[in-house]
Amino acid sequence: MEYGKLGPSDPGGSSRRSTVPLTNPTSSSSSASSKKKLIMLSLLAAVLIVAAAISAALVTVVRSRATSNQNGPHLAHNPTQAISRTCSKTRFPTLCINSLLDFPGSTTASEQDLIHISFNMTLRHVSRAFYASSGLSFAATNPKVSAAYNDCLELLEESMEALSRSLDSVLSPSALSGSTEVRPATVGSTEDVMTWLSTALTNQDTCAEGLQDTSGSVKDQMIDNLKDLSELVSNCLAIFSASGSGDFSGVPIQNKRRLMENKEEEEENVNRDISGKFPGWLNKRDRRLLSLPVSAIQADITVSKTGNGTVKTIAEAIKKAPEHSTRRFIIYVRAGRYEENNLKVGRKKTNVMFIGDGKGKTVITGKKNVIDGMTTFHSASFAASGAGFIARDITFENYAGPAKHQAVALRVGADHAVVYRCNIVGYQDSCYVHSNRQFFRECNIYGTVDFIFGNAAVVFQKCNIYARKPMAQQKNTITAQNRKDPNQNTGISLHNCRILPAPDLAPVKGSFPTYLGRPWKQYSRTVYLVSYMGDHIHPRGWLEWNGDFALNTLYYGEYMNYGPGAAVGQRVQWPGYRVIKSTMEANRFTVAQFISGSAWLPSTGVAFAAGLST
Repeated sequence: MEYGKLGPSDPGGSSRRSTVPLTNPTSSSSSASSKKKLIMLSLLAAVLIVAAAISAALVTVVRSRATSNQNGPHLAHNPTQAISRTCSKTRFPTLCINSLLDFPGSTTASEQDLIHISFNMTLRHVSRAFYASSGLSFAATNPKVSAAYNDCLELLEESMEALSRSLDSVLSPSALSGSTEVRPATVGSTEDVMTWLSTALTNQDTCAEGLQDTSGSVKDQMIDNLKDLSELVSNCLAIFSASGSGDFSGVPIQNKRRLMENKEEEEENVNRDISGKFPGWLNKRDRRLLSLPVSAIQADITVSKTGNGTVKTIAEAIKKAPEHSTRRFIIYVRAGRYEENNLKVGRKKTNVMFIGDGKGKTVITGKKNVIDGMTTFHSASFAASGAGFIARDITFENYAGPAKHQAVALRVGADHAVVYRCNIVGYQDSCYVHSNRQFFRECNIYGTVDFIFGNAAVVFQKCNIYARKPMAQQKNTITAQNRKDPNQNTGISLHNCRILPAPDLAPVKGSFPTYLGRPWKQYSRTVYLVSYMGDHIHPRGWLEWNGDFALNTLYYGEYMNYGPGAAVGQRVQWPGYRVIKSTMEANRFTVAQFISGSAWLPSTGVAFAAGLST
């Protein structure tokens, strides 16, 4: 017998006889009674059918409000033409329509007004989720549950700030009218808003991933609180970017909308002469700061394990750093090995600069990892999310080892972050470029599996990328980029780097193939520009994540690379892979264009090449 079907002798089966009694032709009273019963049964059946129909309709309306199915046909009410047109640009139109209809004023709003309303509505949903989640009370015996929960609270709070700044920007009078008046500090350009929305979407994704391997009431409540948040942020991002995308051969990089910035100024930045060691337009103080030896820099706080500084621990130094600082706050960490518990420069600690005594001399280390009960996000030996973060001349390390799997040495989610002349040392997931805009220059990065990963808009320039010897049967993958939405302005660009085997891999490189990257999420985006590739790179270049997942939607590119591992004749034939032949296309992944015109980099004092020339 097939499961789910009823047999002929089963009392619930289709062969069951009618329960209505047979009539007796010799008894008129019996006949009349039977007719009355039939009428009553018919009326009762009719009432039940109508009730069921009403109930189903109500359920449909309720479900249509919560659904994130972009093809769902059920709408709570008839939308206005403006709402229909606005939501047709999103990936989740049904959710878009119903969420906007629920917001006061939307039915009389223009398409321009709906941009602001979508930001406001999404911010309210994220805020509600944060406050509902922060009120949860539980006794977590499992450290991973606690870590995942705390990650989500941190990420939700950061998303609230990103959406708040975005809302301020789109409501700005200068954003709407092109005015040149001075705007509040929180107001940003088009690229700023695209970055902040991309970050908010990445935050929701990271939170959900941390909860995946947990169980219990905390997870259930958090998942309920997070319902539809990713889709709402995605819709907000799509609505904002819909007036025009800068797609070039399928590469959505810049938004053509220029509501909030002066296009001529951007073009001037792109074409500016940057031939010197430091850009000519650096201010005198910042250029001097980068040129001076460490001993000549006057730090605000000095960290020394031996006691000849301001404080003995890095945690104390971070605690003393001011919140929301608009000036550069310098923390000098003397030579030594510092192992402290999950060091973090939080989002309120802005414009903090860490200076060490050099690679291998000042070492910030740790051993937290996924196998021992941490989330990947929470495993970082050092993390920074405060905007304007800079690190110079430091080694960041996670020594958990390859058998512990995900173990992050450095996690950066700070906007306008710079990591200069540093070592990032680990195995799997050593360098986590989580979100926002970042720039790495003259760094050495060591790892095995997915050891440069995340969803920032990040450029690595003049860095040495070392693949290490992994565990038996493992393959090395240098990057795992996790762009999940086609409107996110994120990706990993490696420009003028050297892709090399580490000393432990070099003698056995034939036994452990190394690949340039694999697609963690559907719209994964990574490029290598004018970089040297050693012979440890597999001729195919790139590795699948799981079957044909993302092979049509990813963007992987190589432009004018050289060395024995750079030959493209045997590269993968995926629809999303390309050998870049156009200088214009390659330029879109340079500092000048990929991380917002590089306008923020001069103030950091770090040397960089804005275009393809180095």
